[in-house]
Amino acid sequence: MNLHDPRVPNVQPRTGTRRVPPTGIVARVSAIAIHAHALSKRFGDLIAVDAISFDVKKGESFGFLGPNGAGKTSTMRMIGATSPISGGELIVLGLNPDTDGPTLRSQLGVVPQENNLDEELTVHDNLMMYGRYFDMSRAEIRERIDELLDFVQLTEKRDSKIQALSGGMKRRVVIARGLINDPDLFILDEPTTGLDPQARHVLWDRLYRLKQRGVTLIITTHYMDEAEQLCDRVVVMDKGRIVAEGSPRALIDEYAPGEVVELRFPIGVLEEIGGQIQDLASRTEVLADRALVYTGDAEQTINTIRESSLEPETVLARRSTLEDVFLRLTGRSLVE
Repeated sequence: MNLHDPRVPNVQPRTGTRRVPPTGIVARVSAIAIHAHALSKRFGDLIAVDAISFDVKKGESFGFLGPNGAGKTSTMRMIGATSPISGGELIVLGLNPDTDGPTLRSQLGVVPQENNLDEELTVHDNLMMYGRYFDMSRAEIRERIDELLDFVQLTEKRDSKIQALSGGMKRRVVIARGLINDPDLFILDEPTTGLDPQARHVLWDRLYRLKQRGVTLIITTHYMDEAEQLCDRVVVMDKGRIVAEGSPRALIDEYAPGEVVELRFPIGVLEEIGGQIQDLASRTEVLADRALVYTGDAEQTINTIRESSLEPETVLARRSTLEDVFLRLTGRSLVE
């Protein structure tokens, strides 16, 4: 990977006066972008975020995973200085989001879950309008637009209206928009939801290039393969609390080591042979449509199955993934 790829925009901190926090805080957070201790968010009697603690290093790609209602969005909004904290401590880029909100927001880039672009305006005009929110000069914005459209590979769509673009192109415009102010911290909420595989991989490539240039990324996603690809570390949240933290590989090794053998049977058979499945390994899961056998040796497990009275329709061996970890920690039931 060429770290000096000209298509990667300049993402170094912008010059100018910034509010400097007390010396003690600077010393403590100089190596990290986000410090949270016992961070909480309450809405009346509802505890959305329940005293969580974590640090995000500068230049790190950090993921928040969890089912709906786990507290991810509330945490992201507190980090982004759009929702006040209810308790604990939160320092973002050396600033207190509650008291230094405007200063902090000027250093953030945000990609919301919804594209929220002006469909009637062109790509150029959407970016120009957004750049003006940061009191950037038109000349500075025009220069940034040229850099960013090249970066997201949309130079030829500069004068196209948003409504004429594909979903993947719109998402790239939103990413370009979020980078217009050279942010020190880039927050992405479900960046590839609804995109086809080709568009997802294009976006992964753009985000990977940003990470290589040292931009701190905060990502929420429901795609576990996306978290494995993009995140240096992740936290798994459930019911407002952090239930696991670490690199994707470390979490897989801890909670779902080895391999998984997936067995599919005719409808109604699993209810009768569930006990036999459980005898195959120390950890198994019998689901409505298939059985999962977690094993250190998939080949040996498959041989054992063939020698038994079990007669699955299909047998698939695969490596354990972050999705296996996620489902083990948060369960398979839908959260309403």
